[in-house]
Order: sequence, then C-alpha cells, then structure tokens
Amino acid sequence: MVTAESGGSRPSLTARRKAATQVEIARAAARLFAERGVDNTTAEDIAAAAGVALRTFYRYFRTKQDAVAPLLSTGAQHWRDALAALEEPVGDGGPTPGLPEAVERSVVDALTPGGPEEERALEWTRALLRAAREDATLRTVWYRVNQESEELLVPLLAAAAGRPDDDLTVRLAAAAVTDAIRLSMETWSAGDAPPGGEDGPAALAARCLHALAGGLPDLLR
Repeated sequence: MVTAESGGSRPSLTARRKAATQVEIARAAARLFAERGVDNTTAEDIAAAAGVALRTFYRYFRTKQDAVAPLLSTGAQHWRDALAALEEPVGDGGPTPGLPEAVERSVVDALTPGGPEEERALEWTRALLRAAREDATLRTVWYRVNQESEELLVPLLAAAAGRPDDDLTVRLAAAAVTDAIRLSMETWSAGDAPPGGEDGPAALAARCLHALAGGLPDLLR
C-alpha cells in the first residue's frame, strides 16, 4: 500500500525524509517481529536492521512496539486521502446515498494489493496483528492507530456529507466504519487466506460496510 499525500502543500524535503526513515524503521521492526517474535527483538536490533543509530530510533519512537505504527496506519491514510479528494459534498445535510459507495470504494481500493510489494505489506500486517494477540503493548499501538484514524475520518465524512464535524451521526459513522475495517483486518489476519480474493481484507471490509449501510442512520443509508 502506498501512503498518498492528503492535500494541501507538498511536505518539505525534511518532512519527507523523516517519514521515509520512519517507514524504514517500521518495516525492519515488522520483519523482525515476524521472524523472531516481539519478546526476542530489541530496539537495538530494529535500529541495526533499519541502518540507523539507536538514538535515531528513539527520536521517532518511544518503544519497539511503537515502531510499527507507520505500517499499521498506511492503508487507512490511503483511503482517507481518497475521501478527501472528493471535490464536492455528496450530500447537503440530508440523506447521502452516494457516501456509502464512496467509502466502500476507497476502502476496497486501499486494501486490494496491486502487486508483490503491497501483498508483502499486508502479510506484515497479518504477522503484527497475530503478535498483538500475545503482546499487550503492541495491541495498544494497534488500538491507538485505529483511534487516530477514527478522529481523522470525522472531518472527511462531515465534509463529504455537508455536515458539521460535531454532528453525532458523523461521529457514529466514523466510529462504525473504523471498527468495521479493524475487525475485517483482525479476522483476515487470524486465518491463512491470501491478501486478495473473496476472503481477503478488502472483501471482508466490503461485507462489513454493506452490513453497516443497512443499519446506520441516514448518513450511510
């Protein structure tokens, strides 16, 4: 999966280098966690595998588990960017029949691997979520990433629906959609289905979103 820029001015060279370093550290952490397990991996191991000094590691991350957050948040950033790219609101404060389709399309696109690199990223995510079941700190990172994603989703859904950010239905929809995707990823990660296909995360997310669209109030109805 590729993290798209979310609009506005292009990040500075320093910001892009910082982001690139964080992703490299995250990839090294995910790889080592998958190979050795969380308990048998140290921050020093991750820094060495990423080719950075230990002080650089701690400049970006407080713990070894924190290091994987950039990988866990990449897919969510991708589909939020797709929603942010909507030029006009789908609704005007009333029912918004086009918004469920826009949300589903952006989520499915983000979770559908487009090649070996994206398949590998999903497999890393699977390994991390499996490890999180046994590591409370890693599980906390996963939940924090989802909470942050929910908070970032609220203004995007509000803009797409033509509603204020503090609208209760918008906040409910953001929470429900975020949890639907979280559950889809956790369900897929618990099994051995390939990243693509009818049992992949994109297909599971689409099924969850269809169920939500039939049960939520008018924003997603």
